[in-house]
Amino acid sequence: MSIAGDARVLAALLRGQPRDGDHAARLDAFYAPQAAAYDGFRERLLHGRRELMLELAARVAPGGTLVELGGGTGRNLGFLGAQLADFDAVTLVDLCRPLLAQARQRAAHWPNVRIVEADACDWQPSAPVDAVVCAYALSMIPDWYRAIDNAVAMLAPGGLLAVADFYVSRARPAPGHVRHSTFARHFWPLWFGHDGVHPSPDHLPCLESKLDTVLLREARAPLPWLPGLRAPYYVWIGRRRGAG
Repeated sequence: MSIAGDARVLAALLRGQPRDGDHAARLDAFYAPQAAAYDGFRERLLHGRRELMLELAARVAPGGTLVELGGGTGRNLGFLGAQLADFDAVTLVDLCRPLLAQARQRAAHWPNVRIVEADACDWQPSAPVDAVVCAYALSMIPDWYRAIDNAVAMLAPGGLLAVADFYVSRARPAPGHVRHSTFARHFWPLWFGHDGVHPSPDHLPCLESKLDTVLLREARAPLPWLPGLRAPYYVWIGRRRGAG
């Protein structure tokens, strides 16, 4: 942990995400001052990513293809370690140029990884892929429904979509799902919304309606510099229907 790095990130979080400009411009302005310190702070904020990546890799045969939408600095790919080389081709897609600069430095050591500056709602690979990852990105995408549809559309039949993110439950969630208190369902969207993050009660139900759930874990985790607060998040993997 770097105190100076944390201070830069906290200052950006306190200022909040700008309201002016398009989505890409707002992301650039918000993340540029904190890009170099981004990963160190988010290691203690964005939980479940290692689990997500390793669970996904265990379900994709060697030689598979992977796309990460909203991949930022490329840190999530780093959780795969030597397993990253088992993929034939990996594409990281993001809109935020300061974070992509960090990703390009990291990917210089990964010959099978390509970095693309593009919108997760629109970009499509040249051929269907075996797996798509969206880790702590859906809650930052204004048209998240279109991003999910785009992710599903790029999957081969039987392909996997892996998502981890902050969320809040519905007032009456489906059987077997966690139900959050009324306070939590109102507090967390307000808390994160200042920084352009929008935990939703609808993301997980939408995912489950479009793909067959392979793995789901709902949990809470601590936040940096905020003792006592534990934010709800989920780790989910779904399979595209149509597998033989």
